[in-house]
Amino acid sequence: MKRIAVITGASSGMGREFVKQLSESSLSLDEIWLIARREEVLREISKEYPERTFKILPLDLESPDAWKKYQEELEKSHPTVRILINAAGYGIIGNTEEIDVTDQTGMIRLNCEALEAITQISIPYFKRGSRVIQLASASGFLPQPGFNVYAASKAFVISYSRALGRELRKKGIYITAVCPGPVQTEFFDRAEKINHSPDYKKIFRASKEKVVAKALRDSHRKKTISVYGCSIKIMRIGAKIIPHEWLLKGYR
Repeated sequence: MKRIAVITGASSGMGREFVKQLSESSLSLDEIWLIARREEVLREISKEYPERTFKILPLDLESPDAWKKYQEELEKSHPTVRILINAAGYGIIGNTEEIDVTDQTGMIRLNCEALEAITQISIPYFKRGSRVIQLASASGFLPQPGFNVYAASKAFVISYSRALGRELRKKGIYITAVCPGPVQTEFFDRAEKINHSPDYKKIFRASKEKVVAKALRDSHRKKTISVYGCSIKIMRIGAKIIPHEWLLKGYR
């Protein structure tokens, strides 16, 4: 049975870095499935790793039709999904009244609905030892005015991943929610189309290489949450022990 990895959001940012590090790893895979909208970019990426075999799936995961096409590909190949990496997603910085409703609902559709759909569709193809990496965010640790829908969508990813991980653990399937702070990727090109990030988010931006490397290590170690950087670990602890109302008072 063919052993595959599936990576959504594979054409840029964290998704593309996962492609790089997974392709260069010693993980035994027969094929890596790359999912994103831009087919030409995916094909260029696949050429960078001639030692690996890729399947290119140019899908817009905001559309349920794309979820169906992914399911059809699985039914056709009937592979074992050794690792699923859900890296597709976006965020937009700004207050609700500044952001178009289609952008707000689009965040929910891609960050939450598509992630859940791709995960659930993949479950019948997992075997004992299969792993899932879900791209969440430190934004999901607490409500964030000015980034409200994105933060809420990532809170969903964290909660969903932890609960589903508990359900699947008895089958030897492990889920890791990756919760970085700001990462230096193309993400901010879209996120800052209305407002720029606060200065502190620019100061603490981490490298995608280090965040992805730690995510893969933590997944291998069967951790439920992967957090990179001391500042983000402190933030996570603070969000647990300090009432959110107190933290929200600092918003102007």
